[in-house]
Amino acid sequence: MSSPIIGISFGNTSSSIAYINPKNDVDVIANPDGERAIPSVLSYVGEDEYHGGQAFQQLIRNPKNTIINFRDFIGLPFDQCDISRCANGAPAIEIDGKVGFAITRGEDVVEKITVDEVVSRHLNRLRLAAEDYIGQTIKEAVISVPTNFSEEQKTALGASAQQIGLKIIQFINEPSAALLAHLEQSPLKKDANIVIADFGGVRSDAAVVSVRNGIFTILATAHDNKLGGDNLDAELIEYFANDFQSKNKCNPRKNERSLSKLRINAQVTKKTLSNATTATISIDSLADGFDYHASINRMRYELVANKVIAKFSQFIDTVIANAGLDTLDIDAVLLSGGVSFTPKLSTNLEFLFPETVQIWGPQNKAASSNPNELAASGAALQGRLIGDYDEDELKEASQPVVINTLHLVKPIGLLNAENEFVPIFPAETAYPTQKKLTFKKAKGDLLVAVYEGESYIEEKTIEPTPVEADEDDSEEWSDDEPEVVREKHYRTTQKLLEVAVKGATGGVEVSLSINRDGVLRAVVRDLKTGQTVKNEA
Repeated sequence: MSSPIIGISFGNTSSSIAYINPKNDVDVIANPDGERAIPSVLSYVGEDEYHGGQAFQQLIRNPKNTIINFRDFIGLPFDQCDISRCANGAPAIEIDGKVGFAITRGEDVVEKITVDEVVSRHLNRLRLAAEDYIGQTIKEAVISVPTNFSEEQKTALGASAQQIGLKIIQFINEPSAALLAHLEQSPLKKDANIVIADFGGVRSDAAVVSVRNGIFTILATAHDNKLGGDNLDAELIEYFANDFQSKNKCNPRKNERSLSKLRINAQVTKKTLSNATTATISIDSLADGFDYHASINRMRYELVANKVIAKFSQFIDTVIANAGLDTLDIDAVLLSGGVSFTPKLSTNLEFLFPETVQIWGPQNKAASSNPNELAASGAALQGRLIGDYDEDELKEASQPVVINTLHLVKPIGLLNAENEFVPIFPAETAYPTQKKLTFKKAKGDLLVAVYEGESYIEEKTIEPTPVEADEDDSEEWSDDEPEVVREKHYRTTQKLLEVAVKGATGGVEVSLSINRDGVLRAVVRDLKTGQTVKNEA
């Protein structure tokens, strides 16, 4: 039996591992501590190395020997890295032009570790957890990475994995991995434009993906390395610090250990309020010997973090604008990453998008999986797809064909009975492609014309319904504001070709195709006689 290919989601804040079990289902693997979202943290106490949640707990007592938020540093020179994100853990230092960390091991021995070695140790812990769960040696993996991960970073990541005997057979971008995992459980019934938003601990990434005939095409991406769950934590920390200071007349911000206690409790509170309406915080000896106990409900939390939560919605709006689209052009939004658990985020998006847009998040019925597990599940599914390729075939198949695939800039379609343009091939459809339409009631002499079109947004202002005045009042005023309704419409820009059919008797079948050279071809077949008429442009 061959060794299974695991899928790894390697994040700055947390990582996940998954594989396809013998029943052909996706299993997200927990580490020995039962964590499926495994903190990407390493900590050292003397000769002992801690990983995951155990290492994360060391941020209070042992922050200088606890390494956090290191993923994005791989493969980059020191002067291009934002080392401030490590400020709450082991400080980053420069080692041979790269990011590294200086940690103290047993008997005050200082060990300098490059980020490449840190990544190797982290991946090794993930691999060992997978081997323990599966019961087999793991030699190959597919890893999901952000869309702006450079080739140098991928090469360095692959080399770090190779150091522990783990071969990265393919990198898959995180939006595609997340979407692949979601569609495995909830397949699309039609072509769609989908926003995939990954909100992590220290950064946010988003992409607009068009799905046409099962082909994914990334239309635009956006990245914000300063927007993440840490921003929500910071708002909670400030709220609790102010509350503590007002009660005890001392400032917990002045003490690094006090801040670490607040930070970890803020993260726990944030997670609790994603599932419950109230959370309680209890910290022994927070500052100057004073204990701190307080409660906060979800409504208060949402008010405290409102500005940050609004930025996540604005970020999604930005990536749609980058794609040259409107919210009316979007069919669904898939939320990924830990911040996606925040209920207010889904609520805000429901106001941002029309009712027809599906929000695939943890609070919505259409959500198919834990958002922390989507990328790992998608990487595992990709591993299953490429598992039967030999090395040469895989190398050829792994070329960035999606990026180079030609696609339509404008929609192509027909006119309906009301002389309205109906898209047959939506914009962003990759070609070659083909579609067939059947018109069973079509008879007589017919002229089938194919047009290129474009979409536009029409805004209508709907005035509130007047309120009837009472007999005693000469007039009645309504407090309702006029409602602005936005609708998406199409218009034709030019006729591409037409096909004339004479004497159709039993309906016709219209076949439209676009070949690799972008040549449009229309074939009309009489369903009763089988005779065909064709034209191309």
